[in-house]
Amino acid sequence: MSVQTPYPAAVDNGVNVEALLGARQALAEAPEAARFQWRATCEWLRGTHSTAEVEGFHGLGEPQQHRSRFHFEMDHPEVFAAEDHGATPVETVLVGLAGCLTAGVAAVAQNRGIQLRSVRAVVEGSMDIQGILGMDPEVRNGFDDVQVRFEIDADASREEIEALVAQSQKRSAVYDILTNPTPVSVSVR
Repeated sequence: MSVQTPYPAAVDNGVNVEALLGARQALAEAPEAARFQWRATCEWLRGTHSTAEVEGFHGLGEPQQHRSRFHFEMDHPEVFAAEDHGATPVETVLVGLAGCLTAGVAAVAQNRGIQLRSVRAVVEGSMDIQGILGMDPEVRNGFDDVQVRFEIDADASREEIEALVAQSQKRSAVYDILTNPTPVSVSVR
């Protein structure tokens, strides 16, 4: 039986686990610095087309900046009588879930000494649009269900790969956001 070290040199999934574990230790000693506030701004353009930006956030007790500003185009498809300039907002939620879970798989694999060759997540959300169209007040506006399927090629057994996914799911912020009620307030200024 071999014992894996937390930072195997032979495995490189591009995740600096040592820095992540160091940050975890530092935040354990200063938990107030672990409070983050993420921000996005959205501007309506025309019809159902809008553009959103992400640039700054607050964390570690002070304002922070990404290295660059990120832009997202959102719209609805032509079947909704729209111009289809971007993904729908519900599709961006699926993108967020896929990205969060996939990043988690890479981080957990690095920490466990598992070399990844490829990771692909297919995320699908089903919904009945009668709710959002106001056709039936009994139909929910959101997803009926969301399914995530991973295809992972790695130097690991199926059980080890399933454990990677389970740990990623356990620590995923976006998975938590989607599966647990979160208070949301909306106001007009």
